[in-house]
Formats: sequence, structure tokens, C-alpha cells
Amino acid sequence: MITCSNCETPQFLQITQSRVYFEDGEMINEISETYECTLCGSTGQYVYDEDRDKETVTGDVDLTTERPKFA
Repeated sequence: MITCSNCETPQFLQITQSRVYFEDGEMINEISETYECTLCGSTGQYVYDEDRDKETVTGDVDLTTERPKFA
């Protein structure tokens, strides 16, 4: 789950830009999403790279497997 680092909740996150990259035309090779928190104005980016099987986040967002503190 992607949450706002400042607000500790995903409730106010909004995707402002999304990109899916297909290397061979069929399989998804990369997913990139840019987020903005409508509560505090923080921004961040999530990227999934299929080739490396790696998820990364930058900016003011966190990637977690736990439930958020606030819903």
C-alpha cells in the first residue's frame, strides 16, 4: 500500500500521472505513478520495474504491507 509519509494515510493520495511501459508490446515492463496528497500537498513517485522485480518509492510517499494508522 502506498501512503503519505506526512499524513500516514493513503486516504488523500491522488495519482497525478501514470505511465505503463511495454517493451515487447505484450508484457508490462515498468509502471510509474506520481502521487499528490490533497491534504498536505506532499508529492512522491512509485515505480515498479519488472526486469529487476523491484518496487521503489521516492518523495513523500511510503510503500508498506501494513494497514495504515488512519483510514
